[in-house]
Amino acid sequence: MANRNLRQVKQENNSPRPGVMANRRGPHQDQEEQRLKQEQASSQNDQLLELESQQQEDNRPPLTLDIKSFRKPGEKTYTQRCRLFVGNLPNDISDEDFRQLFAKYGEPGEVFINRDRGFGFIRLETRMLAEIAKSELDGLMMGSRPLRVRFATHGAALSVRNLSPFVSNELLEEAFSIFGPVERAVVIVDDRGRPTGKGFVEFTAKPSARKALDRCSEGCFLLTSAHYPVIVEPMEQFDDDGLPEKLFQKTPQYLQEREQPPRFAQPGTFEFEYASRWKALDVMEKQQREQVDKNVREAKERLEGEMDTARQEHQLMLMRQDLMRRQEELRRLEELRNQELQKRKQYQMRHEEEHRRREEELMRHREQEEMRRQQEGYKSSYMGTIPIVQHP
Repeated sequence: MANRNLRQVKQENNSPRPGVMANRRGPHQDQEEQRLKQEQASSQNDQLLELESQQQEDNRPPLTLDIKSFRKPGEKTYTQRCRLFVGNLPNDISDEDFRQLFAKYGEPGEVFINRDRGFGFIRLETRMLAEIAKSELDGLMMGSRPLRVRFATHGAALSVRNLSPFVSNELLEEAFSIFGPVERAVVIVDDRGRPTGKGFVEFTAKPSARKALDRCSEGCFLLTSAHYPVIVEPMEQFDDDGLPEKLFQKTPQYLQEREQPPRFAQPGTFEFEYASRWKALDVMEKQQREQVDKNVREAKERLEGEMDTARQEHQLMLMRQDLMRRQEELRRLEELRNQELQKRKQYQMRHEEEHRRREEELMRHREQEEMRRQQEGYKSSYMGTIPIVQHP
């Protein structure tokens, strides 16, 4: 088709213009004719370029997705954030047709279809692939109804507040990993990157989220040295796409509500009076919320002051207890030292007594030996002085 249109434009460009006379032309007519020819040539060149571009597009191979290029470094795959809800499905759709619908977005990790109610769920590999599939397939006509593709509600997500300014994404994930596998943990920061004291944790399974919610509600879960616990609540879910006009059912109530276009209420009218009263009610609510926030903020400051004082007193008490423990340890060591000295003294006394006893015994033995020698000497001398009598 593109080649045929291209040949037709070339033929029209080469054919002479009817009704244009070659003779009897004035200068003004020549200039006008030249301008018309230039405009026609420019228009035909634009058509040629458009047809050539169309021909190149017709010959171009179909677009394919490189799955690996849509995966961030270190990104977890097949998480709850990659799970899509698909509504308005035909009742006779098969699992194979449903998979084929998402075939170019990679191999799914989960496929579920409820044919009776006309909806299904599918889990893709990464969040980016799920976003592309949602953008391309939402509103696609399938049978007589447009598909409605949305991100599925994350049933295992918890909001966390009262976080310390020194809690990071990694610390938050590590802390809540004791309850079960965590897919993602994020500390929310403002536009300047400063922590807001809030965050959220997304678990892999609902039992882990329920366990974390129950344990943190019953006890006091501390993430840092600070003594204020984190507050854990079920995370409120939102749909980023909002509410398109095409999803409204044109009920009588809808038609009545949309009878008048957006406008400013005119002063002195009925709607202006009650609209002003609604605004005054909103201002009162805002003031009361600000007062409540102020009271809570002051209570937190008082509690922090009391906590600092109590911490100092607690540290002093610990120091006193440590000092008493050290004194008791020194006293016990002194007693042990005295006992050891007493034992050494007794041992030395026993040793000296034993030495003295041995010396006395040795002296006594020497004296006895000396006396024995003297007696033997006396006996020898006596025997030498006695005469020997010879008998006839």
